[in-house]
Amino acid sequence: MAPGVSTKLPIGQTEISDFPRWGLVEQWPTIPARPTLMLGGDVSTPFELALDDLATLPRHEQTSDFHCVTTWTRRGLTWGGYRLRDFYEQIFLPRTIPDRGVKHLVFLCLDHVWTGLPLEDALAEDVMLADTLDGEPLSVEHGSPLRLVAPAHYGYKSAKHLSAIRVVRGSPGARHLGEHPRGRVALEERGQGRSGPEFRATYAAALPDMLAYFEQAAARKPRVDTR
Repeated sequence: MAPGVSTKLPIGQTEISDFPRWGLVEQWPTIPARPTLMLGGDVSTPFELALDDLATLPRHEQTSDFHCVTTWTRRGLTWGGYRLRDFYEQIFLPRTIPDRGVKHLVFLCLDHVWTGLPLEDALAEDVMLADTLDGEPLSVEHGSPLRLVAPAHYGYKSAKHLSAIRVVRGSPGARHLGEHPRGRVALEERGQGRSGPEFRATYAAALPDMLAYFEQAAARKPRVDTR
């Protein structure tokens, strides 16, 4: 059994056979012809990194399950790219020189989504910057040109279309009301303000309609621009 793939689904999750793009399907991003990552935050020297420069890192491939907070799970996805820990230690730290006491990474995206994770979570062994899925370059549906993959956390932490990574001393805040600062699947941290089972019941009741909505919206996908 591959790391990140379990014989037992987490509590409250139901396996599905496809892998839908979830959330903000009307905001298809413009993909730069030469994509970069802006590295900054509470640092001495912000830096713009060409994605091609990630090739200096060792490549990594892993197979893991993807758990959406809305109670569906897609099993056994194989991601290729780079461990975030390698990126942070070998590129981010020496090129930006973070301030003392930084505690969180914030991930910003071309579709205007953002999320954050504590450093201790973000630098776990299985968190990666992925540019392939099941042996193929990432499609725009699943986060091209580069996305975060954090299998121990609900899918809203695995931000698509990465454009910037920042390190901060304080809390990164929340993208939307109720987003959990960690979102760990094993602890059912689906959100803030209510318990995991309460969130689960709400999502499970709405899931069929949500799946249908995102499927229809994805079918109306406009041409995705590059620049």
